[in-house]
Amino acid sequence: MPPVILRSGEAGKYIMLDGHLRLEACKDLEHTHLVCLIATDDEAFTYNRHISRLAAVQEHKMIIRAIERGVPEKTIAKALDIRMPTLRAKTQMLHGICSEAVELLKDKHVPVHTFGVLKKMTPLRQIEAAELMISMNIFSQGYAASLLASTPKEQLVEPDKPKKVRGLTERQMDMMARESTSLDREFKMVEQSYGSDHLELVLTIGYLRKLIDNARVTRYLERNYEEIYAEFRRLVDSGQGAT
Repeated sequence: MPPVILRSGEAGKYIMLDGHLRLEACKDLEHTHLVCLIATDDEAFTYNRHISRLAAVQEHKMIIRAIERGVPEKTIAKALDIRMPTLRAKTQMLHGICSEAVELLKDKHVPVHTFGVLKKMTPLRQIEAAELMISMNIFSQGYAASLLASTPKEQLVEPDKPKKVRGLTERQMDMMARESTSLDREFKMVEQSYGSDHLELVLTIGYLRKLIDNARVTRYLERNYEEIYAEFRRLVDSGQGAT
């Protein structure tokens, strides 16, 4: 997509709304002309809501690639409209994050500080935390901190160092860690039996549907066991998605 510009009101001058990096790349390549889209009204404040933003991991890789190609950090920071400390934080963002967790979060809009919290966990726990964030669709630093608080000490990079989470005492965090371990164990037990339970449900609903499709059986149930027939009908209707 071409860069988007807006007439500034001064003859021959325009304001860049989107495409700063493409403009800088063209400057580096010494191009003298660049095809742009001209916005028809003043969207300088709201336009950024309409463009597709890069996920944090994708932006990190883009920045690293630009640095490797010799683009000055100040130029990158100016193009992204961020301060130098923020740029450096973005370049260091994935140091200490395992590749599996990076892969899980590669297309998610995760704040830089969230990765800072994940770095305090071991690789296996990072993967678990990433999966939990995805399942909840929450990637905030606060949620990551709550996952850190519920992380057993043996799953921390520095297990002997006290966990510090604002608003929680060490005793509360230890309790959260025990409860989290218990929940994980229960979840794995449910996960192991889910396949067989679902199969039994499908077979049961299939059998009940055949009964209800039989007119003679239906009339008999309606006449003698109305409540049971109503329950069979409810199970069959609610189990449409299961089959």
